[in-house]
Amino acid sequence: MGLHPSVAAVRRAVREGVADLPEDATLVVACSGGPDSLALAAAAVAEKRDRRVVGATVDHGLQEGSAAQAARVVEQLATLGADETITARVTVDPGGLGPEAAARRARYAVLDQVAEHTGAAAVLLGHTRDDQAETVLMGLARGSGGRSLAGMRRAFDVYRRPLLDVTRDDTVTACQVLGLEAWDDPHNSDPGYTRVRVRRRVLPLLEEDLGPGVAAALARTADQLRTDADLLDDLADAAWERLRPADPVGGLDVGALADLHPALRRRVLRRLALAAGSPASELFHEHVLAVERLVTAWSGQRWIDLPGHLRAVRADGVLRVVPADS
Repeated sequence: MGLHPSVAAVRRAVREGVADLPEDATLVVACSGGPDSLALAAAAVAEKRDRRVVGATVDHGLQEGSAAQAARVVEQLATLGADETITARVTVDPGGLGPEAAARRARYAVLDQVAEHTGAAAVLLGHTRDDQAETVLMGLARGSGGRSLAGMRRAFDVYRRPLLDVTRDDTVTACQVLGLEAWDDPHNSDPGYTRVRVRRRVLPLLEEDLGPGVAAALARTADQLRTDADLLDDLADAAWERLRPADPVGGLDVGALADLHPALRRRVLRRLALAAGSPASELFHEHVLAVERLVTAWSGQRWIDLPGHLRAVRADGVLRVVPADS
């Protein structure tokens, strides 16, 4: 008998997701013990060949018994056949972020260290097609623009998401078939989180009213938009490198900005604000549009207030982002 279809789907995704890496590469699998990451870890071990697989779990300390759960995941990873297991406990400091974003920031900081420590060629993340659909839908609801609608990237820096074409049902089934007891994170049932409400209420309602396949359609849309967004980002990179000031407190020439296509100009203006210290999580499209009006609809405005106690100011044909008290 061949592999169960769900097990085969996860393994195929992992095999294809690391096919370009050397046969002796080290892979880190980020594993929470949930069905997605546990199925990912099992597939990574099954498909490793001569590669070295390191299982890493991060204890965020946000729930009672989290240390015991982390120890259980380490045991599962070892039983699966991981060559090495690593666990780390982090302190989640919201620092103006929501708890989910703060936990994500802390988690990636640890995984960055693990990747460096192990010399990993890739860190594998267990996000599935369902996660992608939820991300796109939330971006659409927030009006966050094309990059948000493009969803999660398949790869960035050292990270890869090989399961973005695999459904959550497949990862759950794969764990059941393999006899793996997956952890059910209580946060995944807490309606206080937007993602949980999208997962448990919004997407099922869309599937019921519009017919099956909504999640798959949203994921396909993300793939299509990501290609366009990547091209625009590359063009904006080139424009930014051409226009950005050598002096950090310098600014951008208004005439050169006016000559840019709006899609590029807005990306460059966003970069200008970020470079000055405006927090990405608080810098919205409305801020960028307001700054753009200093270029395209100038009528003597004094400044535009921006997150991070900053303001965009136009003077002598130059646009700058400066501290609000300067």
